[in-house]
Amino acid sequence: MQVVIMAGGKGTRISSVAADIPKPMIRIGGKPVLQLLVESLCGQGYRDIIMVTGHLGGIIEAHFGDGSSFGCDISYYREESPLGTAGALYYLKDRLEEDFFLLNADALMSIDLKRMESFYRAHDCAACILVHPNDHPFDSSTVKLDSEYRVTRWCGKGEYDRLSKNRVNAGVHILNKTETLRFISGSKTDLDKQVLAPLVSEGKVCAYESSEYIKDMGTPERYEAVCADYLSGRAEKRCLKNKQRAVFLDRDGTLNVYKGFITDPEQIELGEGAASAVRTINKSSYLAIVVTNQPVVARGDCTFEVVEQINGRLEALLGDEGAYVDDVFYCPHHPDKGFEGERKELKIECSCRKPKPGLLYKAAEKYNIDLAGSYMVGDRASDVKAGLAAGCKAVYIGRKPDEEAEGAMVFDSLSAFAEALIKE
Repeated sequence: MQVVIMAGGKGTRISSVAADIPKPMIRIGGKPVLQLLVESLCGQGYRDIIMVTGHLGGIIEAHFGDGSSFGCDISYYREESPLGTAGALYYLKDRLEEDFFLLNADALMSIDLKRMESFYRAHDCAACILVHPNDHPFDSSTVKLDSEYRVTRWCGKGEYDRLSKNRVNAGVHILNKTETLRFISGSKTDLDKQVLAPLVSEGKVCAYESSEYIKDMGTPERYEAVCADYLSGRAEKRCLKNKQRAVFLDRDGTLNVYKGFITDPEQIELGEGAASAVRTINKSSYLAIVVTNQPVVARGDCTFEVVEQINGRLEALLGDEGAYVDDVFYCPHHPDKGFEGERKELKIECSCRKPKPGLLYKAAEKYNIDLAGSYMVGDRASDVKAGLAAGCKAVYIGRKPDEEAEGAMVFDSLSAFAEALIKE
């Protein structure tokens, strides 16, 4: 698949780091961040690259030339005046393939793009955007998704829906030329507002969820953080080509206060120290993934939509405290039948209801997780058994009889476990 890289920004907020070169040429670990991107693309087999340059574009063009020294074919389009985040595509229409990646040049990213491309080809959409959680969704552009990963609403900064997943647009796109050029006329064009938002209203945008490393270096502070992540190897390790490790977290009684069957988002209340513990996990090399039994759906107590809203409320409360979970997996089934209002199609013996390990297996497939190097953390015997059945290290939270925690490490609180994890 062809790749278009937008490399024309001025980088005014980071000018104190390097004011005499284009932002994409600022060095990380001795190489321009744009070179790191090109090397990653070529290493994954993406060798047909078009760079859109602008401010001090000659420096970029002189450094990369025709791309042959990097093992790829690079061509250019130089903006005479700024065309926004999508306007240049109009002038590339005769050079574009029908489907292509559109990437920003001013972020450090470590992404298995083949996975994203496979996802795009498996879904009937005009555009695919990479989304991920972050620790400040309230001042980020977020999206709402349906159960088929289709974007149903585009939320600008400050419009985060507190009953939806914490899913932020990461600036990595796959676009269909025919569909997207309908909205581009050659003038300055905002990709999000003038192209993707209309496609969302047509139901033609899907979202690829990823836990991989993508960070903008738009300010001196962010630049320093990105450099540290690159030099430590943290960025590369998050690429899904590499096996990941996860902390699987039970929900009710572990992350939020146990209140029996929760059927309303307003019932969600974070447990003491839960946000701090998750924030600690976020800073580690582990993913934070919730796996939870939610028989309220099979019982007829609430719908799938309400369960999603309950989980969204949990994510919003974590976001308030600068924490996030990478994903939530839940089992809606329940084996016992014969109750008024139940959903009979969900009253089954399944492979995903803990103590069975199906939810952990599903997460492991999606995020390439090494289960043997991961933890399952919860406050019930079913959590311990599910973790052990999946081959994880099991962690029991609380003070119950020893048989409840057989085969597991025991901690008084989630915070105590997180503190031990960070010291590994």
